[in-house]
Amino acid sequence: MDKVTGAELPEQVVMTTAEPGTGRDVTALIAELGLTADDSIEPTATVPPGRLREVALALKERGFMLMDTVGLDYAAFPERRPARFAVLHNIFHPEDHRRLFLRVWLEEGQPVDSLYPVWRAANYLEREVYDLLGVEFVGHPDLRKILTPDDLEGHPLRKDFPLGESPTLFREGRFIDPPAFRAGLSGQNAGLTGWRGEFRRGERGDRVPPVMPEGGPK
Repeated sequence: MDKVTGAELPEQVVMTTAEPGTGRDVTALIAELGLTADDSIEPTATVPPGRLREVALALKERGFMLMDTVGLDYAAFPERRPARFAVLHNIFHPEDHRRLFLRVWLEEGQPVDSLYPVWRAANYLEREVYDLLGVEFVGHPDLRKILTPDDLEGHPLRKDFPLGESPTLFREGRFIDPPAFRAGLSGQNAGLTGWRGEFRRGERGDRVPPVMPEGGPK
């Protein structure tokens, strides 16, 4: 009851957090599928390439669906990984909201089974990974580029893909110079644009601050 008006107040809804081992926990599911849990922030299981489609079929029978597929290149990763590449499938249950990531480690040039025969949603997702990383998906009905031009050689998300060196031009002659931009990101110099910019924290000088063009932004 409200102490001022005397009106009855609606019952409060108390939100509780599910205890570990219940609700959305997938520890038992990973063990049931005979997989190894990966050391990740999100629930992730490592799947041998030869078992991927088998595991996917088992998850589909349990009501799971494919939400996303991404590829990763660990060539520049500071810690040793099982292989250079990994394909990560995001699997989700729409009713109980359980989520499980399936990670498949792949060496250079090693193909992996497509999940298109299990979930049609894999169509464009796998084409994107093929285009940007060069991973071949066996059994995909239409494995071809989806984002980059047909005449582009290489795969842009690989760590050894050469970066372009064309400056990006803006108004008033301002530009982003690629080498200076990368150096700025790594803290090797103060400016990112090769034109004029603000100081980094702790820096001092007589640099003229940016001035609004007459009449406002152009």
